[in-house]
Order: sequence, then C-alpha cells, then structure tokens
Amino acid sequence: MIFAGLSLAQVLGILGGAAAFATALYILKLRRRTVAVPFSKLWERILRDKEATSLFSRLKRLLSLLVQLALIALLAFALGDPRAAATLIKGRNLVVLVDASASMQATDVGPNRLGAAKEEVKKIIRGLGGADRMLVAQMDAAVTPLGPMSGDTTELERALDSIKATDARADFPRALRFANDSVRGLENAEIVVVSDGRLGDAVDASGKVRVADDVKLTYLPIGARARNVGITQFSVRRYPLDKSRYEVMLEVTNTGPEQEDIELSLFGDNTLVDLTKLRLKPSERLPRFYPNLSGASRTLEAKIQPLAGSQDDLPADDHAYALLPERRRAKVLVVSPGNTYLEAALLLDEYLDVEVVSPKDYVEKIAPTNPKADVVIFDGATPLTAPRANAIYIDPRGPGSPVKVEAELKSPYFAKIERKHPIVRWTALDDVNIARGHKLVPEPLDKVVGASEEGPILIAGQRGGFKFVAMGFDVRESDLPLRVAWPLLLLNSINYFTDEDAQYISSFRTGDVWRVPVVSPSGQARLKAPGGGELFVPVHEGRAVYLGEHAGFYELAGAEGVGDEPVADPKNGADSGARTVTSFAANLLDADESAIEPAKELVVDGKKAGELSGFQIGVRREIWIYLLLAAILLTAVEWFTYHRRITV
Repeated sequence: MIFAGLSLAQVLGILGGAAAFATALYILKLRRRTVAVPFSKLWERILRDKEATSLFSRLKRLLSLLVQLALIALLAFALGDPRAAATLIKGRNLVVLVDASASMQATDVGPNRLGAAKEEVKKIIRGLGGADRMLVAQMDAAVTPLGPMSGDTTELERALDSIKATDARADFPRALRFANDSVRGLENAEIVVVSDGRLGDAVDASGKVRVADDVKLTYLPIGARARNVGITQFSVRRYPLDKSRYEVMLEVTNTGPEQEDIELSLFGDNTLVDLTKLRLKPSERLPRFYPNLSGASRTLEAKIQPLAGSQDDLPADDHAYALLPERRRAKVLVVSPGNTYLEAALLLDEYLDVEVVSPKDYVEKIAPTNPKADVVIFDGATPLTAPRANAIYIDPRGPGSPVKVEAELKSPYFAKIERKHPIVRWTALDDVNIARGHKLVPEPLDKVVGASEEGPILIAGQRGGFKFVAMGFDVRESDLPLRVAWPLLLLNSINYFTDEDAQYISSFRTGDVWRVPVVSPSGQARLKAPGGGELFVPVHEGRAVYLGEHAGFYELAGAEGVGDEPVADPKNGADSGARTVTSFAANLLDADESAIEPAKELVVDGKKAGELSGFQIGVRREIWIYLLLAAILLTAVEWFTYHRRITV
C-alpha cells in the first residue's frame, strides 16, 4: 500500500492527535449540578436504580468513544489517499479520438452517431482507474485536443461535451499521427478510435501511418444502418453572351443498399425554380442538368427530401449551396478607326460599358493620363506605350506590340488550338478562313493559344502585371466575324481579364483550407459564418486563409468590416463608399462521406484494431472515496444511536 496524498507518518500524527483530543473529552469528569427537590425520600429509589446500571452506562460511553475514534481514523486515512502499489505503476494512458466528421451526423442511432459516440466515451471516462489518464481529441478535417492528459473525470466529460459535428471528412492519418506522438514514451499506452469507420486508409503524403507495437489500438464502432441519399456535385455558371441566364449541374447519389424515392428542389434567391421527384436505385449516381435558367441574381440552393417509404439518415449532404458570379459592368475602351464587326460583337453583352475612340484621340487625350478602363481593345492601332490595363491587340504592329511581329503569312489557318484555355472555350476555330496575317513570336512565359503551320497567330500572356491577348490578323480579312466564335472569342477574353471565366468557383469544399481574395491592410479579415457567428481570420498575400468545416453561405469583409462606415480612399478621396465584402459558398460534396455504412472493424497498416475492454462503470481505484463513504455511513449510525439513547 502506498499513500499518494499525505505520508503515513503525517496520517498517523493526525490520527494520534485527534484521537487523544477526543479521548480527553470523554474522560473529563462529569460535573453534576445540584437540584433542589421537595422531598428527598422520593429520589432515593431512583438513585439506587442508577447505581445498579452505572456499569452499563460506562459501556455505552465507551462504545460512543470507539465510534468517534473510528470516524477520525477513516478521515485521517482518506487524507493519505491510500492506493495499491500495483495500481500506481500500471495506470493506463489513453488517447481517445472522437470522430466528428459529416457522417457522424447520421441519425440511424439516437440522437445521432456523434451523440451515441459521446455516451460511449462517457462510459470509458466513468470506468477509468485511479491511475489512468486520458486525452480526448476531436477528429475531423483537423485534429483538436480538447484538454491535457488527465484523470479528472469532470474535466474529461466537460471536454467531451464541447465536441461539435462538422460538415467535412475526417483526416484519419493526421489524427493517428497526433495520437502516436501523444503516447510516445508512455507505459500502457492505448489509442481508442470512436467512429463509424468511414475513415479511409491511414495514408498521407508522408506514407503509411503505423502504430507502435507497444501501443494498443482499439476501435469502438458507432452506427447501425446505411440508407442515405446525398448531393455529391453542384455547380453553376452564367452564359457568356447573356449573363442574366445561367445553367446548373448537380449530381444526386444513393449510397445505400435499397431503392429510394426523393424530392429534389432547386431555389434561386430563396425562390423555388424547379421541383422534381426522382427514384434512385441502390448505389446509383444520377446527374441533373438545368440549362437556360433565369430569375436568380446571386444565390442558388439545392435540397433533397425523402418521400414516403424511403429513408435518408444523413441530413448533412441533403443541402447544397452555390453563388452566381456577380454581374458587374466592365469598362471597355475600343481604339479603332472604325470596325462595325467589333462594335456589334461588344453590344451583345449588356454589362459592358463600351467607349470608342480614334487612334489619334487616344494618343493625344487618353494615353498621357492612362485609360480608366478594365479592358482596352486596339484594333489595327498599336501605341508606343502599353496601357496600364488589360488589352486585346487585333493585328498588332510596330515596337509597341506586346509580342514581336514577324513575316506576313499567306492564308494562315488554325492548325493547333489550346482548347483548354478560357479565351477559346465553346468556340470552333479550326475551319476559320484567313486571307493574310502575321507570325507572332511569344516570350517564354506567354501561352500560344492558336497557331498555323508557319507559327503562332493567337497568344495570351502578361506584361507589367496586366494580361493581354494578341491576334495576328485583321478580322475583317477573314470570315471569323460571320461566325458565332467571333463574339465568343471577344467576350471570353474580357471574362479572362476580369476573372469571370469558366474557372469561377461557385462553392468551396468543406475540409479544405480556403484562400479567398480580400483587401485588408490590417492583416486580418472578418468572416461571417452560416450560423451567424463572426470571427477574425488572417490575411496572407491578399488572401484570407481559413479551414472551412461547415457548409453554407459566408461573408468575408476587409479591414472596414461588414456594415461599418465607408473608409477613406487615398486615391479617390475620403468616403469613397467602397467596402470590400466578398460572399462565397461551401459544400460537403463528398460521395465517400455520404456512404454511411458503418465499418465493423478498423485496420491500420495490416493491424486490426482490438475491442474495448477493462472499463467498468462505478468501480474506482481511489480508496479514499470509499473511506469517505464509510465515514459518512458511520456518522449516520452515530446520529441514529444517539437519538435512540443507545450510546449515551
């Protein structure tokens, strides 16, 4: 026996002192007070009876003394915290990884899988031994320890209650590496994984994650059913030629083993756009395409709901969000001696503010002060000094050209096209007839988008921090203006400059680190989450960095913040009224996470995790608890015997 609290000498000292004090109180002479009575003969018989029972009275007082001494002994030894020596040596060190990923929101067990997991972990906490220590960590897209390694059950349960489910996949390799590091060098180490088993392989960029041979790996499975239908793809884009209209692509997946009937709703700006009833076979993926939609200016949402007789146990993947790109007006300056084909093509987009000037007016009036435009189109006119703006050069010539112009080409055609480049998306240039053109010589970082057999005739690149597109022929000397590809090529190029091309991200994926562009000189930005809470996130190189774990719509504000007063603009003067507020959406969109069939076993690097054992609720190894309970019981016994006149 070892005393973990006070030493044995201290316990005996306290016991001896308290016992001596209590005994002294009992052996003090009982002082009787004199009481006058009217007739002494009346009391003589009573006094004789008292003398006959004096021995029994002494025995009763001795019993009371023994009860007091036992109570003192119990309290003294409780202060010493006595424990078995083997208990102090063989205490367990546990790291419990509680899965809080999206699949743990499944409701196949009540109240949901995460709630059931918490109840199982509480049983482990209440079954800890006196020398056992535990660390509780939340496992989702990151791994978050919720406290130190501790044996305090109250502290551990408080940490467990703080776990909240997220809309992201669990990063099991990272969590396992954290657990390995936490128990390294500790005796009787054990890693407990509480999950539905939808964790994937324990492999990351550094390779396979291995558990040390002297560390016990335990798996506590959660979950019962596998019926679920979820939205696994969702995206939206505007039409290049009519930005008031848009198209939506989504995918619905039945990950369960049974046929399911669902109702799919599509909302634009909170208004119902489409309502469809679908039937999905087991493990079926059903894509849906909505072309030529209108009416929504900013937000799109998709929702699914099971119909009668069907079951959907995971609500986290029943809702998807997307944002349409903002339809902001772009200022376009056209420098041309006159080109009806060019001006007519630009009129197709109502969100373009087009201004046409002659080459002479541009050189004399606009070039000295730099054009205030998003895009400048030079049609057969190339200035000596490039503008500080994005530019399209049609048949450039001379030293002001962004690329070197070489020999004239007779009847060139597009023999090679970089079809993945955004400026030629949805265009067909293979059979365009060109009377003559010029070979363009790109610089090392430029991209040749189109080339004839003799050399490049369509190049995209960057000069001085601004993008450019150079076309090595005059469109009026070709049949390109007679094709749909002509306005598409122009509008694609403008979208390429203004970041409104097909690469627009309508939503981020949860579980990834988001890097969202924002203007914030303070080095941080304010993020408004879907639930209404706000937090500050760091800004690095003009982008707010945040690990997103919840689906929904977000608002990101720069230094001035959402709803604050306008800040002074050093270029345009005070109270410019500009606020850098960016909205974006986030979704789960993970077919693997939507597959919620619980795994019966967990295998890490070929090693099967064992079953949980050795935890019994209500059995504690701290002997002082039982000593205190005995002292309380003894106090109750003394109270009862005192009032029954047994020990007095």
